[in-house]
Amino acid sequence: MLSTQADLDELRRRLDRIDDSLQDLLIERAEVVRRVAEEKRTGSLAPYVPAREAEIIRRLTRRQGDRFPTGTLVRIWRELLAATTRMQGPFAVGVCAPPDLLAVWDLARDHYGSQTPMTAYQSTFQVIRAVAERRLAVGVLPMPQDGDADPWWPHLPSFDVESPRVIARLPFGPRGNARGDGAAALAIGLATFQPSGADRTLLVSENTVEISRGRMVAAFTAVGLICTFLTSFAQGEAVNSLIELDGYVAASDARLDEFRARLGADLYRLVAIGGYAMPLDLAAPRAAAAMTETVAPMGDTARAAVRG
Repeated sequence: MLSTQADLDELRRRLDRIDDSLQDLLIERAEVVRRVAEEKRTGSLAPYVPAREAEIIRRLTRRQGDRFPTGTLVRIWRELLAATTRMQGPFAVGVCAPPDLLAVWDLARDHYGSQTPMTAYQSTFQVIRAVAERRLAVGVLPMPQDGDADPWWPHLPSFDVESPRVIARLPFGPRGNARGDGAAALAIGLATFQPSGADRTLLVSENTVEISRGRMVAAFTAVGLICTFLTSFAQGEAVNSLIELDGYVAASDARLDEFRARLGADLYRLVAIGGYAMPLDLAAPRAAAAMTETVAPMGDTARAAVRG
């Protein structure tokens, strides 16, 4: 019994030494973050870089294998990354979280950290406006679904200077105990959408009713782009479409010019509104040639018909 107790005491001392080492490394990491923040301020770079955070978490989850629960690892690093972002400057988050969208609040809290200042808003437009006016660093909005009666995404291209853009998708890892089984959200901000190695790009088009979803998807396929989600919303005699493309597609990509040429005068404009790093558990995109009746969903319950 004494030998067993002695062994247990030694194991506990080892854990204490490990905890001290972890804390020392966190302090060292914080010092490096401060130096990075100084470099960013010198070069006028944004403190929040979602693509870099995605790269970090992907690398660490690959490195750990099955030796530690993935969900717990992601949650630890999300708290750590949120804390180091706040160290680099003011960082506040707004969430569209009326009573029927409380799951969005949970996703935002888990992603941006329990200590990050967060404010609930009752409408999506309030969140977009607060981000545009720099009162928020990030706004979290419900995932667009096909058939939304009052979609928020047509508002993004309406701001002329430094418009808010989609910068992340939540949850990035396992959803834990967030309410709303299967719920997802998009984050918007003034940060630049950068490639992370596995991404989706979002565009909004304005066009005539003569352009069907099927025609639009076929045009993307013809120029070598894979459309993974498409939903439309009629406004008067024009139609706005939210388009998700597989991969990182820069606004200057020549394939977008080819796409515009294929649709001609029926396409009034095509505006990039950002994109996001692919979450850890998101299924690989299907090839456009395999799509018969639907485009792969942006959200778990979204379905965008491309017939017509």
